[in-house]
Parts: sequence; C-alpha cells; structure tokens
Amino acid sequence: MPLLSRVKHALVSLCVILALTWLGFCLILYLFQERLIFQPTSMLAATPESIGIDYETVELRISDEVVLHGWFIPAHNSRGTVLYLHGNAGNISHRLVMLEMLNHLGLSTLIIDYRGYGNSSGQPSERGTYADAEAAWNHLTLERDIKPDEIIIYGRSLGGAVAAWLAARVEPAGVILESTFVSMQSLAQSIYPYVPVGLLLRNEYPVRENVTAIRSPLLLIHSPDDEIIPYSHAEKLFEAASGSRELKTISGKHDQGFLDSGDSYRNILNKFSQQVLD
Repeated sequence: MPLLSRVKHALVSLCVILALTWLGFCLILYLFQERLIFQPTSMLAATPESIGIDYETVELRISDEVVLHGWFIPAHNSRGTVLYLHGNAGNISHRLVMLEMLNHLGLSTLIIDYRGYGNSSGQPSERGTYADAEAAWNHLTLERDIKPDEIIIYGRSLGGAVAAWLAARVEPAGVILESTFVSMQSLAQSIYPYVPVGLLLRNEYPVRENVTAIRSPLLLIHSPDDEIIPYSHAEKLFEAASGSRELKTISGKHDQGFLDSGDSYRNILNKFSQQVLD
C-alpha cells in the first residue's frame, strides 16, 4: 500500500475512534447523569445532639415509596425559622456546623434529606427535590403553623437551585442562595464544552428563570475562589433578579467558604435575617 494511502487510512481510523469515543462519552453522560449530579450517602455521621443542640426528628411521607427524614432544630428565643436545603453530596449530618451557626444566630432550622439521601427513601431527581422542598415548606406552614413571613428559604449549591424553585412559588420573608449556578446546562456546558449538554440533560434546574419570579428579598452569597461554580454565576443571578437583592462576596473554596470567611460570613447572615425578620 502506498505511503499516502496508509496515512489516509490511519487518519480515517483515528477519526472513527475519536467519534466513537465521543459518542460513548455522550451516552455515559446521558445514562448516568443522576449519579454525577446526585451523590448521596446513607449513613448519618452524627446528630445535633453530638454538638449539644436539641432537635426533633421529622418524617414527611410523600408517597408509599418516599418518606423524607429530617431534623427540626428549635432556637432559644427564636427570631424566625430557616428552611435549609443542602447541596448535592452527603446528607444532613454533614451540615452540623451550619446548623450550629444558625442556632447561635437565634434561628430555628428545618433541614431535610432529599429522597435517596440519608434516611430518606426513594431515588433523587430534579422533580423529586422540588417535591421534597415543597413538602418541607408545607410542614412548616401547615403542620407547625409558622407564618411564611417568619421563614427564610436558604439553599446552598444544588440546594440553591431547589430553593429558587420553591421561592418562586411561595413568598417567604427572605431567600438566601449560596454558591449556586445559573442553570445545570450552563454549569455542565462549562465543564464539558464539546458535548451537546442541552440535548442530553434530564435535570435542568433553570435557576435564573426561577430567580426572576422571586418576590421576596434575595441574598446571594458567593466566593471568587469557588473552583466548582464560578463567581460569574452569582453575578448573572443578581442581574436576573428584579426585586430587592444583595450580592455578598466571601472567601474560600466551594465547600469551605462559610468556614474560611468566619465572622464575616456570620455577620452577613445575621444582618440579612435581622432585615427580613425583625
């Protein structure tokens, strides 16, 4: 075989291999995206009791197949209540530092594990997280008879996407979105620039769209050091919001900002909660 023909044959073979590899990668992303987005752990590492905080176990029955597990942590002389929606990994037991901080600020907290996380049954999905957040809201407002204007919806990372969906449909005292993305498509496209993410995603989480419908005061918290969700996402969400809103900058990596920022972080939360609750 002449040299030129061999080169052409090698190039064609290489192109075929690359194309098949790309298609295989796209197929993996499509089939296993839930495993990439949702990374729950089932075992609870600790409870609020282990850090000296009283709590109540909460169970919310969504259906015969789905029962949610969570904690309600009452604060002494509570100024209001936080519905806390955590990120995509772990479970509620990995948020004890945050729960302790809110408790010391005089804020009672309801935190739930989405379906498939911790002791909650079922399998996680975008629709499922929305239904779980709505059930938690109903638990506070209907079963505990807490007024909406005494509740702050607080979501972090993926939990911010869930919080934005809920806050667009109810009217709490305030909304906090920390380290949250514009949309799952926007975030995934930046991670996989050569993949048609829009055609593959089943879990869209259109946060910016929901933010435009939020009527309550909105606090956005984000770090320029965030290595997972760029700070520009917070800036775009701030621009999309039409009502009262603030964007506060903290320091530290995606999972460390609330720790690295120390008193500054606590002061941000305290000031906002005073503004919307007191």
